[in-house]
Amino acid sequence: MEFYRVIGLMSGTSLDGVDVACCEFGFDRKWSYKMVHAETVVYSKDWFDKLSGLYTADPSELIRIDREFGRFLGQIAQQAMKNSGFRADLIASHGHTIFHQPEKGFTLQIGDGNSMAVIAGIPVIYDFRSADVALGGQGAPLVPIGDRLLFPDFTYCLNLGGISNISFEHDSRRIAFDVCPVNIVLNALASKLNYRYDHEGQIASSGRINQKLLDKLNQLDFYSKIPPKSLGREWIEANVFPLLVKFPEPVENLLRTFTEHIAIQLGSVLNKRPVGRILLTGGGARNIFLVERIKDHLKSGIFIPEQEIIDFKEALIFAFLGVLRWRNEINCLSSVTGATRDCCGGVIANP
Repeated sequence: MEFYRVIGLMSGTSLDGVDVACCEFGFDRKWSYKMVHAETVVYSKDWFDKLSGLYTADPSELIRIDREFGRFLGQIAQQAMKNSGFRADLIASHGHTIFHQPEKGFTLQIGDGNSMAVIAGIPVIYDFRSADVALGGQGAPLVPIGDRLLFPDFTYCLNLGGISNISFEHDSRRIAFDVCPVNIVLNALASKLNYRYDHEGQIASSGRINQKLLDKLNQLDFYSKIPPKSLGREWIEANVFPLLVKFPEPVENLLRTFTEHIAIQLGSVLNKRPVGRILLTGGGARNIFLVERIKDHLKSGIFIPEQEIIDFKEALIFAFLGVLRWRNEINCLSSVTGATRDCCGGVIANP
């Protein structure tokens, strides 16, 4: 059996923190995995403020923070190995997305791999999206190859992170796309009440739906587009937040309305497909009220796995993408992204 020990690092659009997954992968005709250690390093207020406002920074500041964030990620990986006794062969880092505009031919995830490799002392694979964008693809989502090879027993893999995305097989091809914003909006609304997030959806559950706002949200042009398609913060900033501002509702009503919007959009996508088992992961899977509303709109059954997979599935799969890149195997599917061909994405930095 071929064997790899990898640390996967993931920073999502909701800015909860850096997810760290120390993983072992084995290959003997099919892939197996084991998560040895996992943790989330919550962003300090300083890092939260830096990252949330970085898309407006001047180029020299952006480059400086890219290097600084790389060193920070290297320290996180180094500390994870020290805490767990895990000795990794390499690090696979998603970085943190600052710009994602594939229609204009670019995407940017900061966290310089060379800076990271020097600090951690082992090879780093980073910048997983750019190769696909260069091939005319969306550069997202990247997780579906991991869904196919590591979680083959589920009909659908649904992730509720800053943005929701779904992945499934259709005519022997993997199909995947972003569905709608989730925590990137819910957390922004909760912050108006000085909370980092709406715990278990308790605030949303106390609110009332504004039907006019709900109708406007459901009419946004993204939802009528045919996949492959992906969402970035830029689209949300331009289309969702201005719409919420137009409705001077209490925060709990905005949270309740947007929660219903998420459930409706997921239902509209999944109910067009055959009934099957849905693997539900991501921070949104811990939002009890949101999950209840989603279930109410679905025909298929939802399976919620152990907490470790809920919280760290994306970090696990990015570690796996790193293994595929290390082996020079395909880790990005054109059937998902719309690129001209499948590719092996990721840049290797050596210490």
